[in-house]
Amino acid sequence: MPVLLKAKENETKPDLPVGQRGTCEITFVNRKKVEEVKKRLKPDSTINQLAESFKVLGDSTRLKMIYVLSQAELCVCDIATLLGLTDSAVSHQLRILRNMRLVKYRKDGKMAYYTLDDGHIENLFKEGLRHVEEK
Repeated sequence: MPVLLKAKENETKPDLPVGQRGTCEITFVNRKKVEEVKKRLKPDSTINQLAESFKVLGDSTRLKMIYVLSQAELCVCDIATLLGLTDSAVSHQLRILRNMRLVKYRKDGKMAYYTLDDGHIENLFKEGLRHVEEK
């Protein structure tokens, strides 16, 4: 059953008109809904791992690498040429992406070819891109 709680008296309110504050005007907790959602909460370890993945993807160079690897399997030299970076800089960034299981590689003789680790990575990138390109 929903519970109505008294608002804190010393709570400061922004100088915006009521309805434009983006917050509730009263404190009202729907305990049933809260309990239902609480049962589905992911463990902190899972959320922390996801946060680390997003942190790694927060770098524009690494995002460019994700994008080019969503287009084709590429070696370090290909990526360096495409992005105007040194082989060393590309290798360093790929190691970070590999450690987060965002990319993987396969050896072919003396060459190492990189791809996205799986379809989820491409989907995540495409959804983010779709979001920022929305009008």
